[in-house]
Amino acid sequence: GMSETFYGPDFNLLTQQDPDIAAVLLSELKRQQTNLQLIASENFTSRAVLAALGSTLSNKYAEGYPGKRYYGGNVNVDEIEALAISRVKQLFGAEHANVQPHSGASANMAVYLGLLNPGDTVLGLSLDHGGHLTHGSPVNASGILYNFKSYGVTSGEERIDFEQMRDLALEHRPKMIVAGTTSYPRRLDPEPFKAIADEVGALLMFDIAHLAGLVAGGAHPNPVPYADVVTFTTHKTLRGPRGGCILSKAVHAQAIDKAVFPGSQGGPLEHAVAAKAVAFREALDPSFSVYAHQIVKNASALAAALTKEGFRLVSGGTDTHLMVVDLRPFDAECTGKVAQLVLDEAGITLNKNTVPDDPRSPFVTSGVRIGTPSVTTQGMTEAEMPVIASLIAEALRHRDDAAAVAAVKSKVAALCAKFPVYPHKL
Repeated sequence: GMSETFYGPDFNLLTQQDPDIAAVLLSELKRQQTNLQLIASENFTSRAVLAALGSTLSNKYAEGYPGKRYYGGNVNVDEIEALAISRVKQLFGAEHANVQPHSGASANMAVYLGLLNPGDTVLGLSLDHGGHLTHGSPVNASGILYNFKSYGVTSGEERIDFEQMRDLALEHRPKMIVAGTTSYPRRLDPEPFKAIADEVGALLMFDIAHLAGLVAGGAHPNPVPYADVVTFTTHKTLRGPRGGCILSKAVHAQAIDKAVFPGSQGGPLEHAVAAKAVAFREALDPSFSVYAHQIVKNASALAAALTKEGFRLVSGGTDTHLMVVDLRPFDAECTGKVAQLVLDEAGITLNKNTVPDDPRSPFVTSGVRIGTPSVTTQGMTEAEMPVIASLIAEALRHRDDAAAVAAVKSKVAALCAKFPVYPHKL
């Protein structure tokens, strides 16, 4: 059955010892295999990454860094973490790397802890214009502990407003400027950020959580040569395990390492570090570059197809793996919240998202965010993108007709069956 196909012999043990959890794991595998995964921040890791995650490294405490641990018995852990560090430095051309952050959020908080004092002024992208929770949201530690000022996107073109950013930088003289986004569909060239940071003597932090795989594969400009610090997650376009990573100039190495441990984390998750190392090796292979470029081609094709269906794309399109879709021209009554729920019923997974200057609340929204990393990992290409766009439109047009929504769900399952996730036997 499905359990042997994917989870292997250990799964039979889990089924016997904890049938409740085993059943839900199977349901989740089935969901991933039969639904369209269009969440821009998700991907399917390789089997090798999952094998490292399920390893006995989970049993080891390793507070400290390779060669400088607080516990004994870390000879193997040190080798694994050193491999992860050397691979990621090679991948991005970085002077220093810390592979221990548990997540992108903890990576960002460690950078602030290491390079700022509480109350320091920081410039970050406004959340409703595509910034992240950790770029100064008032409900997040970043916004509580530091004095964040927000820049946004222009109203017409919906591109990052560098004039506004420069004006704010000159007015507030921030200690740091944070570049990077969570729902911005356009290229982020590092040069204009660097020019403004230099003009006001600010540190430049670039959060490439979303873009890391595109950067690694040469499908997006690399900010590492320009920025003091670059943070990212390993589980989005990079296709690795859930986790974070910090790259920095050598001059900041000590401050960053101290801010991660003991500053903000205790023992690292070395099974996750091993899985990061596996993902970094995969990303160093020439095939990964082909993959990264295909993600962008697919996003472009999907954006064009959605426009033909009557949706408006924020900024008019995409240069990356994601797009933000304004639903109002398609159907003024169809909120992001409604769209997400209906599409879930139709086997299409994505998330509601604010559009710039959204009249609706972040819990309702006028848009959705769509990304192509997962479907590209499955092997879909430009040919499948108009099919996906028509399925989305069909479900939303007939959202009050349960039979029509169910019909879309079976079409989605048929499409996914042609591009199976985790198809191989152990």
